[in-house]
Amino acid sequence: MQILNRKAHFNYTIEEEIEAGIMLLGSEVKSVRAGKATINESYVAEIGGELFLTNCHISEYKNANRFNHAPTRPRKLLLHKKQLEKITGKMQEKGYSVVPLKIFFNKKGFAKVVIGIGRGKKLYDKRESIKKKDEARRNQRGEE
Repeated sequence: MQILNRKAHFNYTIEEEIEAGIMLLGSEVKSVRAGKATINESYVAEIGGELFLTNCHISEYKNANRFNHAPTRPRKLLLHKKQLEKITGKMQEKGYSVVPLKIFFNKKGFAKVVIGIGRGKKLYDKRESIKKKDEARRNQRGEE
């Protein structure tokens, strides 16, 4: 099961994608496997020299009872030191944002997050990308 951020490519021009691990609790893993998570309005923030996935909503797992988690708590991202330095360096530059693109489970069963480093699009860039999508859709249907 993959959780996708469909708005990320519309709102940002993604220059680079990096795969990172994510620290989840047991009830969070169950909810993500069931597809009960959203990352549409989430972002990556630096707190104390570490990166955290902030504002990611993972619904409570109903069978966890009292051992449940807070739905929007910050979740730590697991990266190599060089990757961490690279991302924090880009975050310091003006205009760059770090947003999650998707959450998935790899072959070993570990939860992973693909984060994208990119710049925010202006309104005219968004209009241009909508125009390109419409044109591609027309060509696919065979219309002229």
